[in-house]
Amino acid sequence: MPLSEHEQRLLDQMERALYAEDPKFASALEGTGLRTYTRRRVYLAVGGFVVGVGLLMGGMVVPDQIWVSVVGFLVMLGCAVFAVTGWRRGSAGQASGPRPAAAPRRKAGMMDRVEQRWQRRRDEQTGGF
Repeated sequence: MPLSEHEQRLLDQMERALYAEDPKFASALEGTGLRTYTRRRVYLAVGGFVVGVGLLMGGMVVPDQIWVSVVGFLVMLGCAVFAVTGWRRGSAGQASGPRPAAAPRRKAGMMDRVEQRWQRRRDEQTGGF
């Protein structure tokens, strides 16, 4: 569901405020590296899946070569698992390797401030209700 104009303006305003307050943190949240990693992983999996389909069909065409079809099926299965695990990691916010430890108190404090600002802006726009 697309955002309304009002919601889009609020989102843009929040993004500008985040960049103004902490540009390093804001650029870290963009996550372009993670998106690229996930996209590349899914593209490789799709390419491998197509190769697996080709092997599966090739094994069906060539007589007495059923093992080629089995290998094709296994390649397809492996690529499907590869794509799904890459997608899950990307959506969970994890890249390959261990995640760095972060200070939970600092994040909670920042989130509290963001929530307070959001509530204050909402109250100002609705007249304080």
